[in-house]
Amino acid sequence: MIRVLVADDQEMVREGFSALLDAQDDITVVGSAGDGVAAVGEVRRLRPDVVLMDVRMPEMDGLTATRLLADDPVKVLVLTTFDLDDYVYEALRAGASGFLLKHAPASELLAAVRVVARGDALLAPSVTKRLIEDFVKAQPVRVVKPAALGALTERETEVLRLIAQGLSNGEIAAHLVLAEQTVKTHVSRVLMKLGLRDRAQAVIAAYESGLVVPG
Repeated sequence: MIRVLVADDQEMVREGFSALLDAQDDITVVGSAGDGVAAVGEVRRLRPDVVLMDVRMPEMDGLTATRLLADDPVKVLVLTTFDLDDYVYEALRAGASGFLLKHAPASELLAAVRVVARGDALLAPSVTKRLIEDFVKAQPVRVVKPAALGALTERETEVLRLIAQGLSNGEIAAHLVLAEQTVKTHVSRVLMKLGLRDRAQAVIAAYESGLVVPG
């Protein structure tokens, strides 16, 4: 069961998301918060697997809250819109695990929560890829130095390249003709060797190191 906390300053949004998520057999909403301060407190009290984090909230914005939760065992799914790319860049710096368009269809929200919970892939590849490409070109964060890629084996390097293209573990397994469990092992080793938190940082690292070229 995936435990979710919904953080948004609009009560109707919180109730709508909560009702949709709670209707799923594999998801349960354990709490909600109307501002960033409450979100951090509730995450640490309730220990959810995923928090849906709105950016614009009173008391403390969602980006600051995400930054404060960077060392907590929770996946932060930032709610954003196309015209808020600057916020997404800051969310990357803060350690967000994924992004979701706030007005996305219900099916995308459900898929996003499941994807982030299992750490299997980035969300909305077409959106995320564009944002990360722009981010790396304009505001590099230097998650990992290019030379660090030398620690990876040839297979691990190929896996990192495919992660950056938005492929899930299952898709990578099919592409490389490997067992999915083998791919999971490769992904874990890539993250460990490069000192990365999750797949979101792996994608940034692939672009910043030149392994994957924007555009």
